[in-house]
Amino acid sequence: MVILMASTVSSDLEAYVMDLCKDVAYTRISNTEMLHDYADKNQENSPSHYMFVADLDIFGIDLSFSALIQRLMSDYPSKFINSTGLLIVKSDNQWHTKTFSSWLMFNLNTLGCRFIGHPVIEMTKNLNNLNQWEKTTGLDRETLLHQLSHKTFDRFQKLETVSDHSKPKITVLHASSRSTSNTLSLWNMVKNHLNGCAVEEYHVANGTIMDCIGCPYQTCLYFGRQQSCFYGGDIIKELFPAIEKSDSLLWVCPNYNDSLSANLMAVINRLTALYRTRSFYDKKMYAVIVSGNSGSDAVARQLIDALCINKGFQLPPHFCLTATAYDPGSIYHVPEIEKRAADFAALMENELCSIC
Repeated sequence: MVILMASTVSSDLEAYVMDLCKDVAYTRISNTEMLHDYADKNQENSPSHYMFVADLDIFGIDLSFSALIQRLMSDYPSKFINSTGLLIVKSDNQWHTKTFSSWLMFNLNTLGCRFIGHPVIEMTKNLNNLNQWEKTTGLDRETLLHQLSHKTFDRFQKLETVSDHSKPKITVLHASSRSTSNTLSLWNMVKNHLNGCAVEEYHVANGTIMDCIGCPYQTCLYFGRQQSCFYGGDIIKELFPAIEKSDSLLWVCPNYNDSLSANLMAVINRLTALYRTRSFYDKKMYAVIVSGNSGSDAVARQLIDALCINKGFQLPPHFCLTATAYDPGSIYHVPEIEKRAADFAALMENELCSIC
């Protein structure tokens, strides 16, 4: 295992990380000299486990860590191919842990790094991020941090990345009703090459999915145990069963003001009822994202935050296919778009069908 942690982290964070890793063999990288030494000694680029440790200031920045990760990503990008990542992020205030994590995960994922579900161990000021857990469990925050960290670290070391189905199932969600949608057209290019997977598509039409109203925890848990939700509807009858039996979810996402469409966001919000009673650790997430001008990375990071960091879906290498296309049909004029779609489909099949 490789620990990327600058020498400028606080002493309490360093002691915490060292205690968490005391029973495993690791290489720590704290400066550029150690980075180059590590790269020179490990030139075969075999898959590795990376722990990324950032100690953010009040502005959400860890300059020393950022310099290290920038050098590693620019000088040795192949080091991340089929590697697995875990993040430990400490903040001097109540902000930045999620935004920093989704930014880092997106950039590392484009280089081939995968992430387990719930891959971020957060420490906001005074561990306030564990406030609700403290109320629910009756345990103090330090104890909760210890328990959650060790469970996360254990999953990180033992991540299972393959499907146990001979023909993996992909559930595809989209909210577009226009036949001229560039995003749907790009998804169809991908679909034409997915011969080794069973694909089920669901159109989340306007008015079919009510958004979450934020039920109290016990209410949400009660309905979740009934495999239901306060609102009921199509999401209970069709989507929940499809998601439960699937190996992967693929989200077809036009860029709406640098965010997901309201209908798809409603599905994610409503997934909380299912999330209360079952784990998504065995499921992978993918996305096809098209922007008219720019911002596909913003949508991708929103998906990472909502589904991987919060809901616990696995983030496989190169999880999203993005493109820029504005006018109807212009997706077909994007250079090499058919090849990119075919490559993305092949990447998905290789990930999902690796034991077939």
